[in-house]
Amino acid sequence: MTDRVTFFDTTLRDGEQSPGAAMTLDGKLKIARVLAALGVDVIEAGFPVSSPQQAEAVREIVAALGDEDPVICALARAKSGDIEAAGAALRGGKRTRIHTFIATSDIHIAAKFSAPRFGATLREQRKSILAMTRDAIAQALEYTDDVEFSAEDAGRTDHGFLCDVVSTAVEAGATTINIPDTTGYCTPSSYAALFEAARTCAGPSAILSTHCHDDLGLAVANTLAGVEAGARQVEVTINGLGERAGNASIEEVAMALRVRADQYGVTHGLNTETLGEASRLVAVVTGFPVAPNKAVVGSNAFAHEAGIHQHGVLQNRETYEIMSAGDVGADAESIRLGRHSGRHGLFSRLDRLGLEVADADRDAVYERFVALADRKKEIYDADLHLIANPATMTDSATPFTLASLTVTTSTTEPPQAEVTLLIGATGELRVETATGDGPVDAIYRALDGAAGRPHRLESYTIRALTGAADAQGEALVVVSDGPALAQGKATSTDILRASAEAYIEARNGLDNDRPQEGDFVQEGIMASFDPA
Repeated sequence: MTDRVTFFDTTLRDGEQSPGAAMTLDGKLKIARVLAALGVDVIEAGFPVSSPQQAEAVREIVAALGDEDPVICALARAKSGDIEAAGAALRGGKRTRIHTFIATSDIHIAAKFSAPRFGATLREQRKSILAMTRDAIAQALEYTDDVEFSAEDAGRTDHGFLCDVVSTAVEAGATTINIPDTTGYCTPSSYAALFEAARTCAGPSAILSTHCHDDLGLAVANTLAGVEAGARQVEVTINGLGERAGNASIEEVAMALRVRADQYGVTHGLNTETLGEASRLVAVVTGFPVAPNKAVVGSNAFAHEAGIHQHGVLQNRETYEIMSAGDVGADAESIRLGRHSGRHGLFSRLDRLGLEVADADRDAVYERFVALADRKKEIYDADLHLIANPATMTDSATPFTLASLTVTTSTTEPPQAEVTLLIGATGELRVETATGDGPVDAIYRALDGAAGRPHRLESYTIRALTGAADAQGEALVVVSDGPALAQGKATSTDILRASAEAYIEARNGLDNDRPQEGDFVQEGIMASFDPA
């Protein structure tokens, strides 16, 4: 048994089956290229027989990726028409796989094989399933020498019959045997027992694979239990996307195997530094945002707000971090200042911003920080200038003020925005026009043009403050300029105007806050701590 685990990514197939996560062909191609850069071993590109669009996507991905890229796989039920469609979609590919499956649990057999042609008894129906397994694999081998077989709902399948199906599939020529927990029913111990049973039936040549769903929140735990029990392929998705509650997430499984190599004793070939990029792309393509507290790729995964954590991580990041942000392609945001932060986090950030605070003023500065933190979710660098020295900003002119805004939308042309900005320092009025992917994007492009300097939009949130058609809407944005972050908020019955004013407020915060040295966010946590 090899100690290397094959990563089989099914974001484009099982992931797309998440309700509301349908992807365009262009989006699928972008994800396929990112998966290739990530170094996954197998990409399950789709289920060709299910629709012409699925078949086209598989064909396009086969054409787009080269011979040195991952194996391209197509899914097929153990039915002749399915396998023919999969073979046709994969035609011309140098490294291809057909993944065929059939239901094996009693509950699935009762629901799917009740027709008289499958037999009148459970025993007869199981014999039909074994015959269909042999026939499907034989047909798949006409298109490729790489065939994977899955026993659907293996998690609830009788162990004796599971062994019969597995041995039949191996004898027929399948080289990878997938033992899926299709319904997310298994626990780690029961899932491991399935692999122990399957190994005795599959023999030493077949590769056993995991495929776990997260209905009980155990997909990653079960996947890792499968690896411990001998699985050497894991079927996963970016961000844990998938049917119902989703699949085991590639980022969590990959980093668990790497960080806890002492526990699992296996390796893999993923370039984990691209995990963050892959996560962000899938979130954009599907419209499914990643939760801030999502392990490995969430925006808070490497951030610290609690005072005791900040103190520890400033001394040694290993006190509260078991992997580095750079290992997964994330920004080392490190210290996030909020109501749970303590003195060490606050004054460390002030030092990095070059804001000197006399010993006699520290208590007052900290009290102002605590008072503001009780009213805001997060304290940004612009806030810290005012906290450290309230007099520095009280009389300063507002850098930018929105004088007018016009937005035009159409079903045939991109949205267009025209803005007029009042420049506080000179009294000049600047007019700028821009188009964008949407009206808000057009507004922000025009504002950047009028201000003469683009900024990065970190987050954009809108919500209704009141009910009915004339509801007040609130726009909340966070923008960045290198390491600096600033927040803006505005309310209006016109949500586009609120969006513009919130963006300007955030921009004004950045323009009043120009750190002269250091790059706290990009350089990471340890750069913010200078030992005595």
